[in-house]
Amino acid sequence: MEWRDEGVILSVRRHGETSAIAEILTAAHGRSLGLVRGGRSRAQRPVLQAGNAVQAVWRARLEDQLGTFTLEPLELRAGAIMAEPFRLAGLATLTGLAQLLPEREPHPRVYQALRVVLDAIEDDALWPALLVRWELGLLDELGFGLDLSKCAATGRRDDLAYVSPRSGKAVSAEAGAPFRDRMFRLPPFLMGAGEASQRDVVDGLRLVGFFLDRHVFEPRGAKMPEQQDWIIRALAERPH
Repeated sequence: MEWRDEGVILSVRRHGETSAIAEILTAAHGRSLGLVRGGRSRAQRPVLQAGNAVQAVWRARLEDQLGTFTLEPLELRAGAIMAEPFRLAGLATLTGLAQLLPEREPHPRVYQALRVVLDAIEDDALWPALLVRWELGLLDELGFGLDLSKCAATGRRDDLAYVSPRSGKAVSAEAGAPFRDRMFRLPPFLMGAGEASQRDVVDGLRLVGFFLDRHVFEPRGAKMPEQQDWIIRALAERPH
């Protein structure tokens, strides 16, 4: 069996003395793993880095086997990202969360959005807001999407200001006012209203992180990537 696809490297681990096993999120074949022969060589190491975009050829005798990857570089951005701790935390959050996707199950919207975030990773004023949107989409793809279409209490579609931690549904400013201390603030940019401020991004990361933690990580006995908290702290400490 054989397929060809583009993808982003999520992780790489050593296999034997000279090879490596690469985990890649691909456009049409989802999250896939494969053996890269010679993956620890001097020529392959710069390619086999998380965040790099590659053209992949996967081959195996049977569909359910690990298979082998032949990889050609498309965009080698990992080196530049690793030199910047803030961006490295963003990359680690992206790749860590992408590993939640079921193996070999296509999620083209998640993949394309991941490429959008990575394409903007050198713009620190932009990529954190894109990360929030990507996480929101990931939550939806995993079956736990938030309902931000209307107020859960009144049915209104305007003036949405909060999200209920119980239901994951939006609540209007008027209906939620008596309970605002118990709910998450809904950042306006997630509703398409203007650009995201630092506060908006922090609130967005906390909002989506809460539901990822509840629905995905806690049932697995795991926790959100610690880099997400690092990003939140870094943004909160920056001058506005």
